[in-house]
Amino acid sequence: MKKLLVLAIALCVSIAAIAQPKVIAHRGFHATDGSCRNSIAALQKAQELGLYGSECDINLTKDGKIVVAHGSMHPDKSVYKDKGIKRVEIQKSKLAKIREIPLENGEQMPLLEEYLSQTQKDPYTKLIIEIKSHATPALETKIVKQTVKLVAKYGLQERVEYIAFRPWVCFELKRLAPKNTPIAYLNGDYKPEYVKGMGISGIDYKYDVLKKHPKWIKQCHKLGLTVNVWTVNDEEALRWVIEQGVDYITTDNPILAKKLIAEMCTK
Repeated sequence: MKKLLVLAIALCVSIAAIAQPKVIAHRGFHATDGSCRNSIAALQKAQELGLYGSECDINLTKDGKIVVAHGSMHPDKSVYKDKGIKRVEIQKSKLAKIREIPLENGEQMPLLEEYLSQTQKDPYTKLIIEIKSHATPALETKIVKQTVKLVAKYGLQERVEYIAFRPWVCFELKRLAPKNTPIAYLNGDYKPEYVKGMGISGIDYKYDVLKKHPKWIKQCHKLGLTVNVWTVNDEEALRWVIEQGVDYITTDNPILAKKLIAEMCTK
């Protein structure tokens, strides 16, 4: 009888060992009516789902404005394919020119300030800001400074986390953002011990990278680093990252991610 009890307890511990990862909507919850990537609507929809976070991308325009946009060109090539719309290079164009071309849902390209204003309206969903790579370290320092200042202006220092591909951006965020601000490295080329040495909070690596190096997940946790994974959309991949115990899942399919987490993890 005692052996059966021990086995039952061990089974419960094993089941409970799968922690609940937090769900982050990739460029907001865009796969729904009236929404599109990096739009205000996408952030609102993520908030309505009660997600942990809504990711967005920011670029600095030629006239020094910070806009929420992923690629270097607007619109993305895939969005207005064969529609005869002349694309503009975001970092080499002024805001007024960029905003002449609407997003797919009819919105103007949002300013970061507009995104922060919307973030204030919901007490739960955090804003995960990816600061895009720029042509020089000076420009990257400029956008980091402006971003940190705006986040403080809106009182959102506890509600904003940062990710970046460039080590320089990570270092500048560490230097300029409040102490203990979450900052994760995206590029996937550094081992956990190197990221630990950078003095930032964690990794945010592509699914393919972690699939190739699954031991990095446990190594990160032993080092006190967090693990985010992008962009995980299909059921098989979602199940794998949940089983591996990642801390965050960035996905274009947050509804499925939430469903599988509820199914696979104890509450």
